[in-house]
Amino acid sequence: MKRLCALLALSLAAACGRAPAPAAEATPDTAAQGFEPPVEVSPESPVRYPPKLYEQNVQGTVVLRLYADSTGRIVPESTRIAEPSGTAGLDSAAMAGAAAMRFAPARRDGHPVAAAFLQPVHFSRSDKGTPGGTN
Repeated sequence: MKRLCALLALSLAAACGRAPAPAAEATPDTAAQGFEPPVEVSPESPVRYPPKLYEQNVQGTVVLRLYADSTGRIVPESTRIAEPSGTAGLDSAAMAGAAAMRFAPARRDGHPVAAAFLQPVHFSRSDKGTPGGTN
């Protein structure tokens, strides 16, 4: 039920524009009060919209399951697709750019901690846009 609520919140946020801060996965450790999930600090998304899919106006959202260490660095081998977009090329592009994403670490009671969390990657072509994924 919590996952459904989180996905509904992501869908609503996507319909309104930029996604909310990533939601930490519900685990006994992260469910405690005083937990703050990682916050993306990349000035520009490292995820690139595949040019051919951009030209074909293929759009979608990939939800990645990421693991950030206590410095906020993504552990690439832990990256997984939690919810595919339905287009393999978009999924691959999100996975390829994930390792270069930069985050401020999660915090528990003000102290940096490692955490697994969900991060949506939106591929949306606007009339003014250029190829490049957005988070």
